[in-house]
Amino acid sequence: MRKNNRVLLKISGEALEWTRDHGIDPVFIKELAVQIKEIKDSWFEIWIVLGGWNIFRWISGAANGMDRVAADYMGMLATVMNWVAMQDALESVGVETRLMSAIDIPEIGEKYIKRRWTRHMEKWRIVICVAWTWNPYFTTDSAWVLRALELECDLMIKATKVDWVFNKDPKKYTDAVLIKEATYDEVIKNDIKVMDQTAIALAKDGKLALWVVNLFKAGAMLRACLWEDEGTKIR
Repeated sequence: MRKNNRVLLKISGEALEWTRDHGIDPVFIKELAVQIKEIKDSWFEIWIVLGGWNIFRWISGAANGMDRVAADYMGMLATVMNWVAMQDALESVGVETRLMSAIDIPEIGEKYIKRRWTRHMEKWRIVICVAWTWNPYFTTDSAWVLRALELECDLMIKATKVDWVFNKDPKKYTDAVLIKEATYDEVIKNDIKVMDQTAIALAKDGKLALWVVNLFKAGAMLRACLWEDEGTKIR
């Protein structure tokens, strides 16, 4: 059974709402921290990127007349708030973490610098990457893939609200087809909405393996790390 020792998790900010209509569900984020600890305890190096959709829906803001750059900056700042909560949850279950940011926020975390994250990795800490890359027009997915390439990760896991990827939205189309495994070329050719096109192209060029799993399914992320039959695999 193959293991991928260095894993970058991308967790949907919207998922942190759990049963709420906005914000963070404190019970669920604690459960999530326990799942992440299980991955770490299985000897995986973990890096995490999280969206900010539960706090600021930047796409809606831009669509309703807000300047796109301003909306993107607000979305990136929302990820900082999510990760303060995530760091607190992880440390409450005994996991040492460091928050590394694309912008200077010294009272909360460190600036994202390669020599620093290398040191944290040597000390077996979980590193939380926030504020995307601080470049507007880049989505959380694009930032996630860029970080995975920089960190030389073996595997990317996108933890979201669905068990698998479909060729189109199953809530809208009754003929939607479930996809258990696909290549990046197939994703691009069929315009499968797994990530934005920039992120897909970067992942393809970097030969990064991507697993899409259900965040709410206990043990799903760990099983993906172990390359077991879980979610949708894209390579």
